[in-house]
Parts: sequence; structure tokens; C-alpha cells
Amino acid sequence: MKQSIKRNSINDILEALGDTPQAEGLHIYISKEDITESPFPYPFRSDSYTIMIILSGRSKIQFNLLDYTIEAHDIVLISPHTVTHVKEIEKSMSLIAISFTMNFAINHTLNRTDITAFEFFASKTALSLRLKKTEIESLIKLTDLLYEKNTIVSPFYGKELLIHSFNLLMFQVAEIYSEKYASNVTKMNRKEELASKFIKLLEENFKKERKVQFYSDTLNLTAAHLSKILKEVSGKTAGELIDAAIITEACILLSNPVLSISQISDELNFSDQSFFGKFFKKHLQLSPSEYRRKT
Repeated sequence: MKQSIKRNSINDILEALGDTPQAEGLHIYISKEDITESPFPYPFRSDSYTIMIILSGRSKIQFNLLDYTIEAHDIVLISPHTVTHVKEIEKSMSLIAISFTMNFAINHTLNRTDITAFEFFASKTALSLRLKKTEIESLIKLTDLLYEKNTIVSPFYGKELLIHSFNLLMFQVAEIYSEKYASNVTKMNRKEELASKFIKLLEENFKKERKVQFYSDTLNLTAAHLSKILKEVSGKTAGELIDAAIITEACILLSNPVLSISQISDELNFSDQSFFGKFFKKHLQLSPSEYRRKT
């Protein structure tokens, strides 16, 4: 059942964006026109790692149930673990996105031990950072170079040029991450740490554990105190986040036509399909079958 969960491949994403594939396992997307509406109105996972650099505009995006506003000069790092949901394009956007598979990264790293430098992709959550103007300019130059080496194959040292271009960009991102993430970690307070632990716990247990008490007991908090902390940090209570996790997973499963609604209900541990349908409609004002037809 888990293998039936739909993930968007690089090619699926390119098709939605109206772009054509480049090399196997690597694609550099540079928006030629401003993006005015979400090409993905439903939550999804990808089979690739993505570095997204926002050049202009603003959007509300949800990563693993947490809301972010991303805008010009932001860099967003997304791993295949991340459930992404573009909620709204508030201001038309232009962006650069470098997407690659783990196989590509492994086969195009100069030294196998160097891949440990890219620890930012080990996280199960997306990481959004604000860049300086000089950092944006540097990343754009390196992306242009990588795009050239990925689309125009030289008969002389073509693979070597691609490998070095890819590594140069990745180490530039790693440097930015190391500098900014270190300072971000020191700023994380106790409430943010608890919220992070709750999200991790939720990802692992939401299909079977829907009571707030389970999560509060595991974190050694009262249910009321846990909900209060989560409301302050994320804007949602524990119960709302639990429901959101179930709905998000249901939407991902419904995007796969191979699965019946009954199978999806069973996967999410609802007592029967009718109860699942009522729960789904309560939150999205659509029945599962109506949602499937709409998307």
C-alpha cells in the first residue's frame, strides 16, 4: 500500500510547469514567465531533492503541515520526505528550481565523503532561509553555469564539467546553510523545539494515533499545554494539526487513481468508508470522490 502512494517525479512536475526534461536525474527550471497560480493545487511529495530560489513575488506554502510565506531572496530546500502544498500565489512569482535525485547526487559527487556536507537534505522538513543580494547573485551565476553544462553536452570533458558545476553549486548552498542554520538553531526556543518534536512524532503516528493525549503523554505535557504551545508556534492546536495530517495524506492518496476510496479509508485506519467520507467532507467541503474528480 505504501508503494502505491503517488509521488510527483521530476518529469511530472515539469509537465505541470510546461517545461521539458533535461539530463536524467537533474533538471534546472528557470521560469520564463511569472507564475500567477499554483500548478499543484493539491499536496504532494516529490521523488527528488529541490533547491528553490525565489527571484520575485510571494506565495503561501505549507511544508509538512507548517505554513510558510516565501518571497523574493528566499531559498527553500526541499527533500523527498516533505509534503508540499502550494496554498496561494499572493504575488506573481519568478524562481529558479534545481531538482535532482539521490542517484544523480551520488554519481556526480567528486568524492563520496563530500555528500555528508549536504546535511541540509537530511532533514524531514523544508528549510527556508533569507539570502543576501550577493548570495542570490552568486547562486544565479552558478545555476546558469550548471544549466549550460546540463543542456549543452561538450564532446570534451562534458561529464567532468557537469560534475564540477553541480558540486560547485552544492557547496555554495552548503556554505550558506552552514552559516545561517547555525545561527537559526541557537535562536530556537523551548516552545519551537517541542513543536518540532510534536511534528516528527505526528509524522510517524498519525495514521493510528488521533488522540491529543497520546502525543502529550509522549512529550510529558498536559494536552492543554501542548495545544497552547502549538497554537503559539504554528497557529494550530494539536487536534487541528492531527486532522490536517490525516487530510493531507488522504489528498495525496486520492491523487493516485489506482487506489479505491475504500483502500484509502483502510490505509488511514478509519472504521469504515462512510466515516472517512464524513471526516473528509467536514474539512474540505467535498466528498473524497468529488475531490478526486476536481483534481
